[in-house]
Amino acid sequence: MTTIKALNKWANAHTNYPLDILRITLGVFLFIKGIDFMSNQVQMMEVMRPFQGMPGGMIIIHYVVPAHFVGGFLIVMGLLTRWAVLAQLPILIGAVLVNFLGEMSVTNLIVASVTLLICVFFLFYGSGKHSVDYSLKMQQ
Repeated sequence: MTTIKALNKWANAHTNYPLDILRITLGVFLFIKGIDFMSNQVQMMEVMRPFQGMPGGMIIIHYVVPAHFVGGFLIVMGLLTRWAVLAQLPILIGAVLVNFLGEMSVTNLIVASVTLLICVFFLFYGSGKHSVDYSLKMQQ
């Protein structure tokens, strides 16, 4: 817990608007990806084809869309950002692995890798000073 407090203090001391814009952009991207997967189920099944033989394949499919919806919204608002990003990490690691297990798509690999790196950054950085988390903390 002291590590998280130290990270929050560092993040609040070094916060600026470009990082907040990056956090909001990440959340919007994940939310739109959730809408895209939900509206295009054929594409979702095509992406999940390498994981089809694994146990729990249907659980993966039913985890991705709600995690992107809820996680994207929470990241945009800056509410429970670390938890929302933590829920995205297995999906993004799977998105990177899909390119190696299935058909390689360089564009999808780059998008998944960049999104994964940004999520890992916000896992450590947190939501920053311009967020609902910070506002709630200041009201206490």
